[in-house]
Amino acid sequence: MRDGGSSSGEVDGTVDEPAEAGRFQRLRKHRLLASGVAVVVLAAGVAIPLAFADSDDIEPCWRLPASARALADNPGAAARALDPGEDLARLGSAKRLLAHEKVCGDGARVLGRIVDGATRSTGPGRPHTMAQARTAYAVASALDGIELPAGLAPGVARMVAEYVVDAGRDDSLHDDDLSGPALPPEEARLDETGWVWLGRFLAPEAHAAFGYADRSADADADIEELVAELAKDPQAFAILYDAERAYLAYYLERLTAQGGDPAHRPTRRGLDARYASKATTWTDNDPEDVADRIGDLMKFRADYTRDGTIPGLAAFDASVHEHIRGTFRPAPVQLNTRPPMGDIAGRPVAGPVRGDLMNGRHQMFTVLDDWAKKRKVPPKRAAAMRQLLDDAYVRALWLRF
Repeated sequence: MRDGGSSSGEVDGTVDEPAEAGRFQRLRKHRLLASGVAVVVLAAGVAIPLAFADSDDIEPCWRLPASARALADNPGAAARALDPGEDLARLGSAKRLLAHEKVCGDGARVLGRIVDGATRSTGPGRPHTMAQARTAYAVASALDGIELPAGLAPGVARMVAEYVVDAGRDDSLHDDDLSGPALPPEEARLDETGWVWLGRFLAPEAHAAFGYADRSADADADIEELVAELAKDPQAFAILYDAERAYLAYYLERLTAQGGDPAHRPTRRGLDARYASKATTWTDNDPEDVADRIGDLMKFRADYTRDGTIPGLAAFDASVHEHIRGTFRPAPVQLNTRPPMGDIAGRPVAGPVRGDLMNGRHQMFTVLDDWAKKRKVPPKRAAAMRQLLDDAYVRALWLRF
């Protein structure tokens, strides 16, 4: 929905939200007291009604207009409608479409399809474009501080999974590193020392800069808080858990048999060796970060169970099992391919999950041990990598916002 008129409609108002529940609810940014009658908001010449969900409900819901509903079947149009632009001048369009905590009927589910289509690559092997990456940022920013309506979480989780590497680096790139909501493909290429600031084993494609913030545009995309919100939904939980386990398998199969970075270059003469990285410096950090994010998911699950957000743990876990794709195993040989991010989380499963799915430590160790055995990784190195995963996982379970 571009400013100045849109086929999908734009909304200038928001509605009052439900009371906060659960430890991860945040102060809402958008509040408007609703009256006891239906409200019609006119923007760009399109009527966007707020309707009552049912006769006993005093809270109005936002009704998705037909013009916006059509975007669910047209990913290209959805991306054009939600693309905020490099200067974020059109970010308001994404907020007006997505920033609603109560959506009528199946509208939230349709919004999820719009988000997924607008941010997803056009097919296997196809890189993300700058517009798609900017749109992913816009979605995350639009949902900042929003309690997602039922039905929206799976579509947003698919977006986060589609950008699994970018979402995982949220804490490492900040405003002083970034100049906009997306980074061009050349930023993912290795320099002469074998270093790339965005991470290892990346395809040359556009990357979403979720760590970017712009106060003048009221733009902030807090992925960690968004994942915390998504984790309330068992299907979204399964999508994110699959993505992280798939990324771990992807990452391991690109390491050397010593668990190092094949692109690492020795420190050049004249550089201070005290500050030089080793072949295992970043290949230790990245799997630790995966373990941290898996630990976060398990922490959210436990906390939501304690505070009643998840009313029945057995039912929640059963639903996660129903939606989980399976297990992922690294290739038995080192790979040097660099597929785009959309292919990482979407990699084929190696089989059904074995053992306790909700024991993240067990699931990671199973993958790591299988890789170490097949690649004949020295036992000392394999044990060190195992300990790193364990430490990061346990820290994540205990640390709180």
